[in-house]
Amino acid sequence: MSTPPSPADLGHLAARLQQRRDALRLRMTDQLAGVSRAEHAREVLLQDGDDAPQRSSEREVDLALTDIETVELNALDAALQRMAEGRYGLCEDCGTDIPAARLAAEPEASLCIDCQRARERGRAHGASL
Repeated sequence: MSTPPSPADLGHLAARLQQRRDALRLRMTDQLAGVSRAEHAREVLLQDGDDAPQRSSEREVDLALTDIETVELNALDAALQRMAEGRYGLCEDCGTDIPAARLAAEPEASLCIDCQRARERGRAHGASL
């Protein structure tokens, strides 16, 4: 039987989620210099110099990083929303408690281990078709 997080654990997890969210937003703002992803990509391509292939590679890396960071930011926002709604710590697929140890390791987790594995197997199976 899994142990749900205690109220003290929830407070600690909320602080961790918020701290990660704030740090990620700051990093994204710094990386993009306060402009949109499209504007940033355009600026990188229009930089002076004869190093167009290098600028193109830098643009691709920047866009890939912001894609990853956007996915993480969305997961953090969703976890904070579940917490505000009183649904935090419940598996979104089966409704069982997500163990406190899993949430301590991955505070934004929305699935129990069994449901996460099932989804991953489904993706792996679908990808091989």
